[in-house]
Amino acid sequence: MVKVLEDILSQSAYSAEIEVPLEKVNIADWLFNLPESEYLRCCPPDHIAAGVTWTDDGRRMSINVEQIGSGLVVQHYVAEVAEPAYCRMNSISDVFTANGRTQVNVVWELIAEKVDDSRTRYTNRVTAHPTEAFMDFLAEHGVEYKDAAAARQVAGGDHNRRETPLFAASIARRALAK
Repeated sequence: MVKVLEDILSQSAYSAEIEVPLEKVNIADWLFNLPESEYLRCCPPDHIAAGVTWTDDGRRMSINVEQIGSGLVVQHYVAEVAEPAYCRMNSISDVFTANGRTQVNVVWELIAEKVDDSRTRYTNRVTAHPTEAFMDFLAEHGVEYKDAAAARQVAGGDHNRRETPLFAASIARRALAK
């Protein structure tokens, strides 16, 4: 069992408006039916691969592979909430760095909110927490937590800033195609 710490390693949230009524948006449907090629278009060149699967107990999962800063990250997002206007995905993510492999906890929230009768605001919120294994990894390599957190904040924030409008556009295309 991976021990997750309550500290926030990094956090970012970006929003983009789409010309689609909230009633037509279904984030859960989009997320769990997203073709890999569409995922790749949502943050080139960082997005590498994506797929969906299930946990042993039947919960839906989204598996994403992406480059965030200097780390290759394999995310194993388990759906805690999967609704048309809100998904909360939780992952113990494997991070591969030049110094080796470690793990962080990433919570990804996908939020749709009504702006008016014809527009929806999509918000992509990503919060990373250290794990005990991550803290051990930092100590083993002589890296200060504050330095690792600052680097993760910059890299994660930049990644989220670039992918959010592309995710929003993809969600809009799916909603309008239905």
